[in-house]
Amino acid sequence: MSALGPFYGIGVGPGESGLIPVAAIAALRAADVIFTPRAAHVTESLARQCLGDLALPPSRFREVSFRMQPDRSLLGDQYLTLAQTLSDELRAGRTVAYLTIGDPLTYSTYGYLLATLRDFEPALRYRTFPGITSFAATAAALSWPLGEGKERILILPCPDDLDALKQDIDTHDVVILMKIGKRLPRVLDLLARLELLEHCAFGHRVGLDGELLCAHLSDLQPTGMTGYLSTLLIRRERPSR
Repeated sequence: MSALGPFYGIGVGPGESGLIPVAAIAALRAADVIFTPRAAHVTESLARQCLGDLALPPSRFREVSFRMQPDRSLLGDQYLTLAQTLSDELRAGRTVAYLTIGDPLTYSTYGYLLATLRDFEPALRYRTFPGITSFAATAAALSWPLGEGKERILILPCPDDLDALKQDIDTHDVVILMKIGKRLPRVLDLLARLELLEHCAFGHRVGLDGELLCAHLSDLQPTGMTGYLSTLLIRRERPSR
């Protein structure tokens, strides 16, 4: 049997093409097979779009479709199947890369995949290349300082309980809110009551078609889909500059 090939997890985007570490480009060029995830309801992998044009042979790419599941057990079943597919490639001695949007280990399903693959292959040789998070991309696009001096920063998925969110805002200087979805109008109402709209910023589909950037939330008019692929940057006080 061939020696187990190496596995690379690579963060791309989160929107604009070409946002990828130089070291990760070298790993991609060395890969025999590159897996690109795609949500079941879309026709093209967003991760593949974010990769940009690196002149890689199209024959190396393998697109895998997922149905996003709130049920961890159902999500785990999908990654179990994918891990088996990856294992077969690795056992054939191939170098395998897997693309994910943003940073692979920051609120990413890549973590489930890597854990499952390591269970399959305890001797797995792997490297995870960090990527640019959606909140870093949003802050850069708006020149919005994420942290100054000794400010305390909290990163969290948007809670359903807005009283809990208020407590998080009260006890931190900066709150980075992810996975907002349909809760966005309620969150904006809370920030309006706290008189924080002018201190906050918002990014939707940063670097992609349909991008929406808002430096002051009083200007934001949410629609049905605005809360998806979105990041909200919240400050209790105005930045010092």
